Amino acid sequence: MADGLEDARRKLDDEYGQVRRHLDKIHSAMDRVDAAGPEDDLYELLKDLEDVVKEARTGGLVGSGAKGHRKALEAYRDRKKD
Repeated sequence: MADGLEDARRKLDDEYGQVRRHLDKIHSAMDRVDAAGPEDDLYELLKDLEDVVKEARTGGLVGSGAKGHRKALEAYRDRKKD
């Protein structure tokens, strides 16, 4: 059972790291919105921010985003109970 818990923890840590890396992209996109002036295309900047947030939440083509973290957290908590 210890192996299962350790594997679940490794998976949880991996998924957490992926989400944290996405947060850097969110901060960058938010900084671009924050720095925008009256002549900048706010609509497009906000769309870019929304896209980056969505990718962090649901994952892109390769990752699973916060959705994957949620599953890994649930699996870890289940194994930890046993």
